[in-house]
Amino acid sequence: MKKLVLFFLLVLSLPAYSGDPYWLENSTDSQYEIDVYRSASCGCCKTWIAHLKEHNFVVKDHVLSDVTPLKEQLGVPKKGASCHTAKINGKVIEGHVPAQDIKKVLARKDIKLLTVPGMVSGSPGMDMPGAPKNAFKVYSIDTDGQLGVFSEYSNY
Repeated sequence: MKKLVLFFLLVLSLPAYSGDPYWLENSTDSQYEIDVYRSASCGCCKTWIAHLKEHNFVVKDHVLSDVTPLKEQLGVPKKGASCHTAKINGKVIEGHVPAQDIKKVLARKDIKLLTVPGMVSGSPGMDMPGAPKNAFKVYSIDTDGQLGVFSEYSNY
């Protein structure tokens, strides 16, 4: 009888131990609220916002005349800058970062910023039909200010 009780306790506790923080990555029932700051004239920003919405982000779209002061205030390095900046749960997202990387970084307390510097052809929002799919890296800046590579894509 003790073995049977232990077995049921084990089975009932498995979901608590099997949950990887990324298991909801492609789920449609979890929503993520994100604030995106961009200029009115940038078309790729709108395409990146569409990418986020396809991955179940609720986007608050803020159109600014100049995004540069906000980037400076949030600590985006000049070499890491792109055309738009976003904030989500205390994290800063700069440029064409894939939605799945944004979801993954939410589980990381040690990282404060993700960036895809510049405007890389083939990254989300820059993946226009007929455009080349260039390799790109998503860089991170941790809470100590250290730069690292968060993820790499060769054919997104």
